[in-house]
This record gives sequence, structure tokens and C-alpha cells, in this order.
Amino acid sequence: MIELLQEYWRPFLYSDGVNVTGLAMTLWLLSAALLIGFVVSIPLSIARVSPKFYVRWPVQFYTYLFRGTPLYIQLLICYTGIYSIAAVRAQPLLDSFFRDAMNCTILAFALNTCAYTTEIFAGAIRSMNHGEVEAAKAYGLTGWKLYAYVIMPSALRRSLPYYSNEVILMLHSTTVAFTATVPDVLKVARDANSATFLTFQSFGIAALIYLTVTFALVGLFRLAERRWLAFLGPAH
Repeated sequence: MIELLQEYWRPFLYSDGVNVTGLAMTLWLLSAALLIGFVVSIPLSIARVSPKFYVRWPVQFYTYLFRGTPLYIQLLICYTGIYSIAAVRAQPLLDSFFRDAMNCTILAFALNTCAYTTEIFAGAIRSMNHGEVEAAKAYGLTGWKLYAYVIMPSALRRSLPYYSNEVILMLHSTTVAFTATVPDVLKVARDANSATFLTFQSFGIAALIYLTVTFALVGLFRLAERRWLAFLGPAH
């Protein structure tokens, strides 16, 4: 174990001397996917609860599609499937984008987490207290102002416990990134195992890294819930 750590602690944490690897790569994938997914999911969640079927149904189809298929398959389609289409290779911009494993991986992760996050936020919007919305309307808030100042802030706060689960699941889902040759924590563990045949130690270190990050994320979300969901607690 000590010899393995002496040789591979840098690749496990941040770099193999040439490329970013291990924990740093995993956190980059997680952060990029969550940021893109979060930003896109806000307008999509509003569309998801729209009374107009032609606004609601396309978003509903997208969320069902990406929640109903494995992330592993979605990554394979983004990484190898799309690039196999001649029309994609014929376009310089698309050709450059889909030739890059990192771009394909982040795209697949972002589309996947966005689908789940959209449903989480849409559920929070539906569960809002009707009186809260009516009070906002009484103050003259309508249209985009109603969503910007009342509905979405309230929905995002109420979504914290559910969204924290999605973040943890997304962290664990980054383990499929090695399929696209992205050197995340699991890829480093597989390389260490292949080189040393220390299977238990190699994957044990990877498990401890994921466990540590998970506990850190859970702690951060608990602090956020205490701050932004305190109004839902019992009155003193």
C-alpha cells in the first residue's frame, strides 16, 4: 500500500506530470456538468410546468429520454456514436468538438444531470404554496418577475435536499468517464492495478477518495439547508 501511494499519489490526486488526472479531473467533470446542467435546467423546469402542451411536451420527452437510459450508453453515443455520422465530421466545428473526449464526456454528463435537475426543480415549483404565489401577484409581480423574485428562489431552496442527492449520484456517475479515456480517479486506479496487480489497494484508494468527497459534499449541503431552509423548521 505504501509503495503504491508513493508511486501513484500524484496521479490519484491531480497530475501524472503531463495531464490533469485523478481527483482534480473528477472534480472538474463534476463541476462543469453540474454548472451547465443547473443553468439549463432552470428555464427547462419552468417550461416543464407550463400549461401549454407544445412547451411542456418537448421538455418532458427530453427528461424521460435521459432518465430512462443509462448514462454509460449516453456517453458512448456522445463519444463514438455522434462522431461516426458523416455529416458531423463534415462540419469543422462539430468535428473538432466531438473528436475531444473531454467535450463528449462533459456533454453527456451535463445532459444527464440536467434532465434529473429539471424534474427536481419542476416538482418544487408544482409543490409551492398557492398562497405564496397569490401574495406575490397581489404586490403586482407577474410574468418573469414572478418567477425571478418569488417562484424560482423558493423552489431552489426547497429543492436543496433532493438536489444534494443528484450531486452525489453525479459524482459517482463520473466513474464511467474512463470509457472515453478521460483520466479520472477510476482510470488512475485501473492503471495502477494493471501495473502493480495490487487490486484491493488500487481500488480501495479510489473508494476512499470518492467517500471523502461524498462526505464533504454532504456536509456542505447540510450547512446550506440549515441556512436556507431554516424557515421550514418549527417556530420558537
